[in-house]
Amino acid sequence: MASRSRVALVLRRTRISTAPSTNPLRPLSQIRWQSTATTEDAEGVAQGTTGTSKTIKFTSETYPEIKRDSKFAEITEDHVKFFKEFLGKEASVIDGVTKDATDDIEPFNGDWMRKYRGHTKLVLKPGSTQEVSKILKYCNDNMLAVVPQGGNTGLVGGSVPVFDEIVINMSRMNQIRSFDDVSGALVVDAGAILEVVDGYLAERGNIFPLDLGAKGSCQIGGNVATNAGGLRLLRYGSLHGSVLGIEAVLPDGTIVDDLSKLRKNNTGYDLKQLFVGAEGTIGIITGVSILCPQRSKAVNVAFLGLESYEKVQQAFKAAKGQLSEILSAFELMDNQSQDLVQQVTKNKRPLESEHPFYCLIETSGSNSEHDNEKLQSFLEDVMEKEIVTDGVVAENETQVRNLWGWREGIPECLGHWGGVYKYDLSIPISELYSLVEETREKVAKAGLMGDTDEHPVVDVVGYGHMGDSNLHLNVATRRYDKKVEKELEPFVYEWISKRNGSISAEHGLGLAKKAFIGYSRSDTMIALMKQIKKLYDPKGIMNPYKYI
Repeated sequence: MASRSRVALVLRRTRISTAPSTNPLRPLSQIRWQSTATTEDAEGVAQGTTGTSKTIKFTSETYPEIKRDSKFAEITEDHVKFFKEFLGKEASVIDGVTKDATDDIEPFNGDWMRKYRGHTKLVLKPGSTQEVSKILKYCNDNMLAVVPQGGNTGLVGGSVPVFDEIVINMSRMNQIRSFDDVSGALVVDAGAILEVVDGYLAERGNIFPLDLGAKGSCQIGGNVATNAGGLRLLRYGSLHGSVLGIEAVLPDGTIVDDLSKLRKNNTGYDLKQLFVGAEGTIGIITGVSILCPQRSKAVNVAFLGLESYEKVQQAFKAAKGQLSEILSAFELMDNQSQDLVQQVTKNKRPLESEHPFYCLIETSGSNSEHDNEKLQSFLEDVMEKEIVTDGVVAENETQVRNLWGWREGIPECLGHWGGVYKYDLSIPISELYSLVEETREKVAKAGLMGDTDEHPVVDVVGYGHMGDSNLHLNVATRRYDKKVEKELEPFVYEWISKRNGSISAEHGLGLAKKAFIGYSRSDTMIALMKQIKKLYDPKGIMNPYKYI
């Protein structure tokens, strides 16, 4: 048992050894896509949203068992002419049908993970709900398949075409329509960027109830369509609870006007919930009404080192008991994930020594003195009981951002070598990290993991939202390789099914998990979902080949 004097000494050192503001994390924008893999080693080095995906292998080649549905028409010059005539602006239509527009279209064809790439030759950017309605009605009448697309930051291939589906990109619909600072009800276009919206709210003392590492690119409509969870779910709950109303367009052009600003509305079925997490398979969300709470005035962030997963669980239990109403995040990271982030960013790590596990704890409240006392008491307790070995506490906003960078930077840093197999899972908390250990052992035993180029796997890491029992199992690779995929699937999904977990905690199904939905949903539930799809999209034009 640590003495009181030792605890006090450690805490004082914690206060002064915080991540220094003179050594901030390098912005992720500076490290994106700096892959060491050659085009021979990987499907290519994809670019950011301004680059090209043409070196990524086509999804139709990677998954030859998926065939284009012959019921869908092919895009003709007459179709393009129709869209150009009513959309008007040149920027509203990217036409690769009547001319060569490969470089302009490719960013909409490929996902940022360099795993999925479609064959679309037409991208439409509507500027209003009425334009979306006209587009969908025409496509439905002419049997043209479409893919709704927001910021294209998804992780399951849901926002890019498989074949030649028309991409309907929502980026031009990016306005904040209204905000009531008394009720906190915000109404925004679907194409509004999450970070921009949160910045708007911050100026008015409020906060968007969702935070993601991709907040600088992802769009509100896409967030709702995938029911994104993110970093604030522990405090503010899921979007199913935050979304007050939705405006959407059905495949036949019908506008669903349900932008309620009310927290209570029991007049009939709550149909908006069907669009939350539907991934654009029954319609396109064009507007969202959402409840945005007041922004906390006092925010503290602590970054802790722990020696075992058992200690992590003890720390989480203590945090829930002692920090309770001010606890806003409890994030888990293993040492392997932090090693890879450091290799890519070259930044100095927050703690002097390495530990098997790290936790990032955030508190948010209205009284800084009260919150500081609670956090201090919590840290004294977990260090005195030797649950936590070491830790740092941010002293200012810059240090808060820097510490969060070690968690938020993981997804992009893991793609540095070429590709990542990502699994977003809900698991009973007692067994949450066991899957990482078993997967790492399985991949290593197969001879697929190593430090040299002949090994496709760089490492197997685990991190995620401890507060939500949500694990992100990531396998960082030098290239996408069928041998790796066969070791991982269906092993991961079978493991989850045996424990009654979920194969998709917050990323959705998309193309990646369509074939595996049966591991988390019963035949009855899947049949009901298919009935809903058939009811709203009888011709099947919305985001085909995915979801269910």
